[in-house]
Amino acid sequence: MFGSFRIFSTGALLLFALSLASSALAQSSDPDWLDALRMQLEMDEACEVNYFINMREGQLGTSKTYEARVQCVDGRMFDASRTEPEREFFIRPCGIAVC
Repeated sequence: MFGSFRIFSTGALLLFALSLASSALAQSSDPDWLDALRMQLEMDEACEVNYFINMREGQLGTSKTYEARVQCVDGRMFDASRTEPEREFFIRPCGIAVC
């Protein structure tokens, strides 16, 4: 009786450890600002990001700047930019002549 309880508790512990490891592996390797842009695009534009193009971090005086072009899974493209201390990205759709 106690042996089966020990196996069950060991299995539960192993399952818990595996779930922690998989959530750690699921974290993005992108910089934090790209993760924030990805979330903003999902919320504001219903865009599931396929990939980022021309990602740039820069400096404008004492403010950091961030720019990227984004390709959505559905084919739409957006240009996004942010200058600190702003927290939201300025997102504009790309037209054929614009991008």
